Amino acid sequence: MCSSFLRNTFSLLLVFFILSFLPMAGAAPVKGSHVKIYVSSLPYLYTSHAVNGSLLRPANNERGWEYYMATSHSKISDTIYEFKLRQGVKFQDGTPFNADSVIENMKYFKKKPFLFSKINTVYDHAEKVDDYTVRFYLKEKYGTFLNDVIWIQFYTTKYLKKFGWNGKATCPNLAEAGPYGLGPYILSEGYIEGDRKTDKAVLIANPYYYDKDSVKVEKFTIYTKLDSKVALYDIMESEGHLDIMPIAFSDVKLVSSSPYAKLVTGPSTDNIAIHINMINGNEKLKDKKVRLALNRAIDQRELLNYAFSGYGQIKPTLASPNFPGVKDAVKNLKAYSEIESPKEIRQELKSTLDGLQLKVLTQQKYMFLWRSLDRDLRKVGVKLDFEIVDETTIFKQILSTNAGKNTKSWDLIVWGDDDWYFNHPWAATFVYQPNSVWSTMPADPLMGKYIDEMFRATANTPQFSEVLTKMINHVYKNAYMLVVPAPNKVVAVNKKVSYTPLPMASLPLWDIEVSDDHWSIKNNGDK
Repeated sequence: MCSSFLRNTFSLLLVFFILSFLPMAGAAPVKGSHVKIYVSSLPYLYTSHAVNGSLLRPANNERGWEYYMATSHSKISDTIYEFKLRQGVKFQDGTPFNADSVIENMKYFKKKPFLFSKINTVYDHAEKVDDYTVRFYLKEKYGTFLNDVIWIQFYTTKYLKKFGWNGKATCPNLAEAGPYGLGPYILSEGYIEGDRKTDKAVLIANPYYYDKDSVKVEKFTIYTKLDSKVALYDIMESEGHLDIMPIAFSDVKLVSSSPYAKLVTGPSTDNIAIHINMINGNEKLKDKKVRLALNRAIDQRELLNYAFSGYGQIKPTLASPNFPGVKDAVKNLKAYSEIESPKEIRQELKSTLDGLQLKVLTQQKYMFLWRSLDRDLRKVGVKLDFEIVDETTIFKQILSTNAGKNTKSWDLIVWGDDDWYFNHPWAATFVYQPNSVWSTMPADPLMGKYIDEMFRATANTPQFSEVLTKMINHVYKNAYMLVVPAPNKVVAVNKKVSYTPLPMASLPLWDIEVSDDHWSIKNNGDK
């Protein structure tokens, strides 16, 4: 009996010893935790990977992505890619995710793919190798395929039968609330798409998510439309109304002195895109000499020091210097105002621009920039007429201008071209693609040639650097956009929330945490 007791005791100790070395089961989100976020620009991009699953997702590393629903991949040839899928994954409605899910989604994708790259023409088909292995076949060499894979997201059969793929010029997202995705959070209220969104969306923790440790907060409320002044007051002077929001550069000192909010800043690959309407805007804008004069009149150093409060970088082209290959591509270029001070050539510029009147469409959030631009351009005889609109209107007008179907007349239009292609300058060069809905310039065959070459090349290779240099030089000489400094990330964050912004357009809800004395924990999520 004693021997049996000892044997049993030893067995139990051995079990406990082994269990102590096994990984713990994933922790549940903190009960009652609730974080409120204002996303003032491109909310469909920022929230997409928290709701939807793709083979890869954005990450702050050299390549710009990490594995998500895939665990590895191999490039079998220039036109064949194979992915190993994560096992044991379920959709938010509890149905299994596997190779069949990928194949089903790719059939719908083939019918209505997104239209902001070349994937809609180079993708051929996908093939199931086994239950957790798929192969993608392309029609030609396409070095940017992995950047597109980040946006090939997978949906339940129910969602596909109801909505299919969107076939829009913007990235995909959910057309309605429901358990349709694979991400750590379920869209339970509202919707956020590129061309339509509710003022508020609610996301709740996905009980089926494969990585429980990545679901730290029970609930997120995403605001897509707020009065920026009221929002700033709420985050600075109280708790429970707002936890995270981008701020104007001029508000940095205010936030730094707040008892409730902290200032979080960091580098970014974001850009502020100012389109020049060469399709049906002021006829004078079709003249390269006029476009060059407008750019030469802008004092980027003054803009950086005052409008941006120093939080940015002077640059000669739309693409941020933080993109791979851009610093090398622009090493022989300077912003026009860094070559000649606008003050010293004012009379020359005035002879070209005096009397020019331009209609500007802008969101209120960019008036900090336009006040400085208006000052510079007034000095050379240019009059700007402003119309304040929302982001949805901005996109509707841009996306209809190439076909001449815009419903508002405009000459200059601005939007936050935050980096959605993740560590690849296509996010700031796609606006030059001939006949694209994103282009507001006449078709340029040479640009089309350069873009085709760039798609075939892989980032960080000599071939990529060579074509990017030629492309940027061509854009610079033709002044196809109005160029301003590249902004840094500048965000106000509740002091009891842990959040570090990624340099690109992605809000990593899976990394956000709250402390035990956060308002939602104390109030048990009542607000």
